[in-house]
Amino acid sequence: MDIRICIDVPDLERAIAFYTAGLGLRPGRRLGDDWAELLGGGSTIDLLANASGTAPLGEAHPQRRDYQRHWTPVHLDFVVDDVDAAVKRLVDQGAKLERPVQDRRWGRMANLADPFGHGLDLLELRGRGYDELLQPAA
Repeated sequence: MDIRICIDVPDLERAIAFYTAGLGLRPGRRLGDDWAELLGGGSTIDLLANASGTAPLGEAHPQRRDYQRHWTPVHLDFVVDDVDAAVKRLVDQGAKLERPVQDRRWGRMANLADPFGHGLDLLELRGRGYDELLQPAA
């Protein structure tokens, strides 16, 4: 099974620039004026241009797209080699660092919001990565 990650954005060109310059992803196919693929991660990311205030589930549904900072129980983690350098690139592209970089047993983590209100985390794995949470290596 393949997994495709879809991210709604109000400005497709700005989103392409943010994710390519900030995370090193590369443009894939353009599937219309409102859809672009990004490659270079473990899954394809589809950027989908949708204006703020539009109805994602049809006009009868009260929910509307909102690109102010919002919290959702689903977020994206991007594993990077150097969290500090990646934070700098993303902030330079318009991200907001929401709290200082944290040191964890398994590595380092930064919590950010992209320019479109979506939360994302950067992970720099160290040692055995998440396996550091298990029994010590034999």
